[in-house]
Amino acid sequence: MLLCATASKAKCCDPATGLETWNALKRLVREMGLDDQQRPEGIVLRSKVDCLRVCERGPILVVWPEGIWYADVTADKMEAILHRHIINNQPIEEWIYKTTPFQNHSLQSASQVSTTNIATVNTEH
Repeated sequence: MLLCATASKAKCCDPATGLETWNALKRLVREMGLDDQQRPEGIVLRSKVDCLRVCERGPILVVWPEGIWYADVTADKMEAILHRHIINNQPIEEWIYKTTPFQNHSLQSASQVSTTNIATVNTEH
């Protein structure tokens, strides 16, 4: 999960709202046990990013690799997103800003990825 919440230029949201949302995400992931490495469904990782280049309707939350972007994600919405989308696998359609799904590329271990593949991936975006 990537959260654009405390951008240095603060174009997408109020920095106080962004920080409150980030703190809620960290707390809820921990409280729900989503960060447990032994979790059968897999660990949920969260990162605060400076900017996702949307610059409106923030905080913006991206659930990856599904590529579901939520807009206007405040602290009070975070619990619902984690319960419905992350735990129950039911994205909240009315809050989705856009989708950019991962293109079903098979994931490779680091030892299988060549520098040529890395260069190709970087030039596509």
